[in-house]
Amino acid sequence: MTKIIFLPNEDHCPDGAVIKVEPGVSLCDAAQQNGIEIEHACEKSCACTTCHVYVREGFDSLKESTEDEDDLLDKAWGLEPDSRLSCQAIVGKEDLVVEIPKYTINMVSEVK
Repeated sequence: MTKIIFLPNEDHCPDGAVIKVEPGVSLCDAAQQNGIEIEHACEKSCACTTCHVYVREGFDSLKESTEDEDDLLDKAWGLEPDSRLSCQAIVGKEDLVVEIPKYTINMVSEVK
């Protein structure tokens, strides 16, 4: 099992969270399966940037990003070198530390 530490985010997990998942699942699915509601306006099809996250530790253990993901990340709010789309970032065997950005460029939120 891989441990994922989500840093505190006032909207998605105010106290932060530590979860364990099997390798091979996306960061977005791992979060949602554990009660952390990351936005995903395109239904996880790599067509938007609402599920953008920062992978603060363990970045290099993730499956490499595709050209499509990289092109979308260029449009993400607050892009940093350790940015990934959580719907495309597949968890490996190395533990991760993930930060959910405070903002997205989503004009319509699916979260009520």
